[in-house]
Order: sequence, then structure tokens, then C-alpha cells
Amino acid sequence: MEIRVEQGDIASQAVDAIVVNLFEGVEAPGGATGAVDKALDGAISQVIKEGGCRGKDGTFTLIHTLGKLPTPRVVVAGLGKQDDFTVDKVRNLAANTARYLRRNRCKTAATITHGAGIGGLDPQACAQAIAEGTLMGLYRFDRHKKPKEDDVELEQLSLVEFDATRAEAVRHGVDRGAVLGEAVNFARDLANEPGNKLTPTDLAERAQAMASEVGLECEVFDQPWMEEQGMGALLSVAAGSQQPPKFIVLRYKGGGSSHLGFVGKGITFDTGGISIKPAAGMEHMKGDMSGAAAVIAAMGAIARLKPEIDVTMAVPATENMPGGNATKPGDVVTTMTGKTIEVINTDAEGRLILSDGLGYMGQSKPDFIIDVATLTGAISIALGDVAMGAMGNSDALYERVQRAAAAAGEKVWQLPMYDEYKDQIKSEVADMKNTGGRNAGSITAAMLLREFVDDTPWVHIDMAGVDIYDKVKGTTVKGASGIPVRTLVHLAFVLANDPL
Repeated sequence: MEIRVEQGDIASQAVDAIVVNLFEGVEAPGGATGAVDKALDGAISQVIKEGGCRGKDGTFTLIHTLGKLPTPRVVVAGLGKQDDFTVDKVRNLAANTARYLRRNRCKTAATITHGAGIGGLDPQACAQAIAEGTLMGLYRFDRHKKPKEDDVELEQLSLVEFDATRAEAVRHGVDRGAVLGEAVNFARDLANEPGNKLTPTDLAERAQAMASEVGLECEVFDQPWMEEQGMGALLSVAAGSQQPPKFIVLRYKGGGSSHLGFVGKGITFDTGGISIKPAAGMEHMKGDMSGAAAVIAAMGAIARLKPEIDVTMAVPATENMPGGNATKPGDVVTTMTGKTIEVINTDAEGRLILSDGLGYMGQSKPDFIIDVATLTGAISIALGDVAMGAMGNSDALYERVQRAAAAAGEKVWQLPMYDEYKDQIKSEVADMKNTGGRNAGSITAAMLLREFVDDTPWVHIDMAGVDIYDKVKGTTVKGASGIPVRTLVHLAFVLANDPL
């Protein structure tokens, strides 16, 4: 859809609906809402007086203009209590509003910049949040469904800014927000694709196409190259599948003095291998490459927004299948760094492919490394479906990840990495084993990954609790979440301006 900015009067917009707002407890609307109320001969005030519009968070009131304005409908969006209003709420409000307009069969709409007036928030940040929220809130994965004949999509949204001095800031915010929202939806598209529609080869082709579009360097390596590199851990996971593995590398040259490395887990379908998963819910394992989707999509947004930092991305991509050549529990594999891993559970495969992904990234000599993975079910037990877990070897880098997540409206929480946890992954027959048991499962998985980053500042993001949702609320939609694409993009800017 198109999101644009216009300078002028919201009441003069000839669209299917205009959107104004109201804080909870306000009885006499002011600002743009007051101007529209006046043009409607006090219709909004009358509805407020009658109790039909109270400004509560998440509520909408539809008022028909009956020819008094160029638009046939006015939507009054409830903002909740003014003291609680934040940019994050603007983002969720925009998502909820966009779906409300779609349900009411609006193809075109215009809105004021929520939060930028009486709300007292930064206009550019609010405009960015509106663009992000609108695109993320309207997302639906329906490419494999027959289109409904009576479906109506919101095709155009105009942010109308009355104050000419703020119009340019609003325009910058919309441009940036649209890039971020589109990147999230690109990641969602990848993660929502069924496993037969997104093999490692398909994932590589989509990454290549995106790279060509935005001007990223792209290399895709096949199995013979992995064998030459000694990527025995990655190849051990791929051994049970008939789909050839791929190793995807994207590079962004932004200048500056810092180099950031991303590594994403690219398991395009995870059966668990020989340690096979229960059948119930296994269909969701098409999204076990959500980490890869996030870093690929983030690279696309970074290329468009151009932070002054170099970024290299690596995605080891494969299926985890129980074929005749599949790795067996008890097997020992050798990673590209030469360290060996005893495979206790073939369903702990993400850390195996990431060990080679991190080993490769180390050769690129980045200043800091972030890996992203749907790595452990244990993270959901620890943090539920609210926050990502983060572990690493650098509190300074984690602080910047946290800062970036806060700017994105995504939540992250740090777990400890005490040396005692390493005892759980000690092996009698190899340098380490790939699972440390149920206790502290997310931490022991990260302890294995730490063995492959040397002294480079590194943070591991376990996003398994927030990768998929079955509800619609604010920017959250059913299916893949697109988390943490925006955190990663914000992090590139944070590190460009404030390196370790």
C-alpha cells in the first residue's frame, strides 16, 4: 500500500474515511479533532456527551458526516490515558486502526499524526510508528488461498500535517517507517512459507533477489564448498535431507569504522531428525528459519536506510530430516574451527549449524557478532511469548542491543552466562556435547555457541518464544512475527554512532 504525507487540513480530505483521536476523559475535543467536530456541528462532542465515545485505548467510534465534509466517514480513535501514551502505543494504534478501516471497506484514508500534537511526542517518531504499524497490522499471509471476491484492501493512507514546520519531519518518519514495516513483512513471508515452498535453495534465491534489488553483495555456497571449509556440523544436519544445503552471505558496505556480523539459523523445516518431534504442532517447524528470515530482511532494510557501518550476514540453511543418511545420537562431528561436538539429540540441530556459521563469521573479523535463532523451547518456559532471550560475552554490546530493542518496541531480556553452566555440555568423547539437559536449556545452548566466537563481542538472541503468534493484537498478527528485524536495523545505527 501507499503511505504518503500531505500538508493541510484533515477535514478537507476527500477519502473514504478520516481518522482523528481522543484521549480518555476528554469531554471537549481540541486540536484537529476539535476542528473536525466544529465542521460536523458538534457531532463528536454530542457522541462524547451521550457516552458513545470515551477515548478508551483500542476503541473506535464511526461517525457519518452526511455531506458536511468531503469524506463520508470520520473515525475517532481512542488513545487511552494521556499519561500512559507512548510511541509504542502509536504503533499499535496504527495497526488496529488500519484493520478497522479495512473491515469497514475503506480503500483510502487520511489520518492526523497521533501523538505529535496534544500528545507531546516527537513528530518524526510518531510518523515512523504510524507507517510501521499500518504495514505490520495489515499483513496477511494468503498467497496460497483463493482470493475472496468481496475483499477490500486499504490501498492508500495519507498523514495530514497541519503544521508546515513539522511536515518534513513527518515525511522522514514515514519513509523510514515504511522501510522497516516492509522489512518485517518480508521476514514474515519467508517464515510463513510451507517447507515445500521454501527449501534452502528457495531461501537462497529470495535472498539473492532481494540483494539485487537493494544493492547488497550476495554469495551463495553449495555443499562442495562446505566440505572444503570443513563445516562438518552443518553437513551433519543436512545429511538426512534430499534438499541440498546452502550457505548464504550478504554484505553491506556502509563505511564508518565498525563492522557488524549477523548470523541467522536457517532450518527451513525441522522434524527433529532421528530424535523426531511429536506430530502435534510439527507444521509450525516451517518457521524454524525465522532467525535467518530476520537477518536477511534486516540486511535489506539496512541497505535502504544506509547506516555508516559495514555489515556481513551469514545464514547456514538446511532441512533437518530423518533420512537414511541422517546423523545419529552419539555421533561426533567436527566443526570448521576443528572443535568436535558429540550429538546427543539430533533435535538440538540449530546450535550445530550455527557453530559453523559463527566459525565462518569469525573469518570476516567483525567488531561484534549477533546471532539470531529459534534455538530452544526452554526460552519460552523462561520468558513466555513476551520477550526474546539474550546471552553473550559482552555487557556493553548487550546494552546496545537492549537500546535498539527499546527503540523498536521489541522486548529482550538478558540471561546469565556463568562458567559453571559449561559443565553441562562436557562430553566424554568430544570437546563438547550438543545438549546439556533440561536445566538452563537456553543458557547451555548459548554456552556451546560461545565456543565459536573467540573474544569477539557477541550476543546470542533466542527468539523461539516470540517467533509465531496465534492472535491479532496491535502489530502482532497470526503467524510469523517478524521479530527482531527492527531491533537488528536499529542496532546497526546504534553501533554506527556508538561503537564499543
